[in-house]
Amino acid sequence: MTTRKLIRLKFGRSMAHFGELGIGMEESNERLHSDTLYSAWFSAYAQLAGGKAIAALMDEFNKQPEPPFRLSSTFIYRYIDGSYIDYLPKPAQFPTGYPIGEDFEFAKAYKALQYLPRSVWQRWYQEGGFDTVADTAELLAYTKKQAQGTLAEAGTFSYYLAFQTHKVPRASLDRRTQAANLYHTGFVQYDWKYREQDEVSSQRHQSIDSLAGLYFLVDFSERSSVTPDSFVEVMGFLGEEGIGGERSSGAGQFEIEVSDLPAEWEMLLDFEAGNAHSLVSLFWQNPISRSMVQSARYELRERGGWITSPSAGGQQMRRKALQMFMEGSIFPVRPVGALADVTPKGFTRHPIYRSGISFSLPIHVSL
Repeated sequence: MTTRKLIRLKFGRSMAHFGELGIGMEESNERLHSDTLYSAWFSAYAQLAGGKAIAALMDEFNKQPEPPFRLSSTFIYRYIDGSYIDYLPKPAQFPTGYPIGEDFEFAKAYKALQYLPRSVWQRWYQEGGFDTVADTAELLAYTKKQAQGTLAEAGTFSYYLAFQTHKVPRASLDRRTQAANLYHTGFVQYDWKYREQDEVSSQRHQSIDSLAGLYFLVDFSERSSVTPDSFVEVMGFLGEEGIGGERSSGAGQFEIEVSDLPAEWEMLLDFEAGNAHSLVSLFWQNPISRSMVQSARYELRERGGWITSPSAGGQQMRRKALQMFMEGSIFPVRPVGALADVTPKGFTRHPIYRSGISFSLPIHVSL
């Protein structure tokens, strides 16, 4: 029996920088992938518990058939009128009932939907499927900027209202000539507001409502040495330290809200009529069967980055890059995943891992 939690990261007024391989400092993603979340948590755990504790935990991940815990990637949430809209990645396959084979006017609108509200995701991929009449009509209306109806009310077209991106000018000095070089760094800021009763308070910074942020799912194994309480304690420390890039500038700081998995999420995870699994995390495994890949629908992306180990002693080295399956990829069976050893050549202090441990949701689609 596993224990599941839903954790929300509330950034308030803090901006964050989530870089991607190859896009430079000028851009920032609006969310964190699962491998980065694992790395940040492991790094914070190592600082709090020490080298022996992290080595023992790595043994659990590498040697036990079931990892101590599984993390999803982080995804956007919006808080509106006392309730949450949680977005999920759209699976890489049309939902049951979607009209395929013709050039429909609404096809562009459907293709542009990279993330779906949980309620729409659940209806399309676990329940009744795509409503050929109502959903088609609303997507068509959306192309004419007239969308109103079930999809709009659920927040299907409002994903990008949850955050804004900014480019902040920075300057660096050449060590030899002291000449200033101007560059820009991209940041993401999630929707927030001052609490109405505190609008005239001098303590405004203590009275902020996070109207949007990031959430993720965590599933603890019954044999895990990491308890939900200890996991949350590390997340609290990580919130004070910050997550992502530009932490020395105060970026990436957050508060956490932890809850048991709500009933609607339990139904989604425990769906029994599925014939495939859709990733809500990154996934890597070696070897992987050819039949599993041949019948899959997937996107691959190269993942790299720099060593951020507390014991690296300031040593700057790039981790080995590897190809990983992205969120929304579909497989005919539940993918498992593993830690990938990405220790760069010449780094001997300890192994460096990237998490390819998967978190997936059951779905029913036409394969």
